[in-house]
Amino acid sequence: MTEQTPDPLAPVLDAARGAGWTTAALSLAGVTDKTAFMERCARGLGLPDWFGHNWDALADCLTDLSWAPRARGRLLVVSGWQEYAAAAPGEWEIAQEVFSSAVEHWRGAQTGLEIVLALGPVASTAAPVTPVTPVTPAATERGEE
Repeated sequence: MTEQTPDPLAPVLDAARGAGWTTAALSLAGVTDKTAFMERCARGLGLPDWFGHNWDALADCLTDLSWAPRARGRLLVVSGWQEYAAAAPGEWEIAQEVFSSAVEHWRGAQTGLEIVLALGPVASTAAPVTPVTPVTPAATERGEE
């Protein structure tokens, strides 16, 4: 039997689910370029087949959630982003802008989207990823230094 390290995100994701929100944990560990970032988003978030693997397409998917199941709210927790931010700071800045714009788009809606950047390391046994669905505004961290 393999001993599993507890996932530090589990309590946050469980609390959001308890409030009726759909949650997703997106690990960017090992991502160092836009191609890998877009692929990780596509797989990790269960983006639709029409997702074009570019910034505009990601923005479209996060602001038009008609492809995702209906939900009271959506919480996306992004972890392991620091390596990407260091390897491609310009791309990471764009990613943050896309995330921030999507959150702002849903602000004040009955159902919304919140994206949180986890600061610490995340266990390799992260909570199961569920496709993103809108979440009521909580807190967005831009990761700016």
